[in-house]
Amino acid sequence: MIVGIWLDERLAGAAVPVSLSWLFPGRDVVPPGVAILAALLLLSIPASREIAQILIDNGIQASKRVTTTAAIAGLILSFAVPRGLDGPTGAAILSTGSIVVFLAALMFYSRHKTFEGIVAAAGGTLLAFVYLGLMPGFLLTLRQEHSAWVVLWAVLTTKSCDIGAYFTGITLGRHKLIPWLSPGKTWEGLAGGVLTAAAVGAGGAWLLNRSLDLVTPDLLLGALGGALFAVLGQAGDLIESLFKRDAGMKDSGRSVPGFGGVLDIMDSVLVVAPAAYWLLRLA
Repeated sequence: MIVGIWLDERLAGAAVPVSLSWLFPGRDVVPPGVAILAALLLLSIPASREIAQILIDNGIQASKRVTTTAAIAGLILSFAVPRGLDGPTGAAILSTGSIVVFLAALMFYSRHKTFEGIVAAAGGTLLAFVYLGLMPGFLLTLRQEHSAWVVLWAVLTTKSCDIGAYFTGITLGRHKLIPWLSPGKTWEGLAGGVLTAAAVGAGGAWLLNRSLDLVTPDLLLGALGGALFAVLGQAGDLIESLFKRDAGMKDSGRSVPGFGGVLDIMDSVLVVAPAAYWLLRLA
């Protein structure tokens, strides 16, 4: 992650080589967020396949290719919307993208001239577009307005909650948080995760303020943001648990030994990304 963030900082503002001008139409310099977009696109492929498998296990005729295409479309659309547009125009572009994805899904799943399961399949495609496209796309929007190191701060602060919650939970955990949904989570673990994320958020904000000349969160905002990210991150984990339990799955996949699938790692960040953008935008 750190290497990717460093690369994004180095690339942003660099002159676009003539051979790659087709990648950045109308731009003379590389826009911020290119390396982050590349990383998210790579992660979206296995994550989309895991979402598709969850849908399939629920009896929904989901295509892994269509699900992956929808997620990639959401990410590219989040990156490609030009800065400086007025609010209604930006909203219209995203809404149009949603409509195109929805209509394309309806056409694909009805290609065999049958209507059974079409609504659920099209809904699953929109789920991938929003959940794995637009939601992580807020990291790209955040990058448009802040340093890439601020994006790293938001992600690491969120994941620090998982670490704090895990060690606090196995040491002090007694009272189950939501036993019917995630029996391993405890209230004590949640408290430990919130405190850990608040400390990491404040420490990260302090480092950002010492290292960057740009607009960065102050110490108090870092601590409050860390606590907020922790709570929302745990909610994101529970949302994914809801998806998995509905499909009778323990983990979303087996691609990451010791963790499960890519979704099992991304779930908390997916929910935090929009909150991180709005927190820093409104602060």
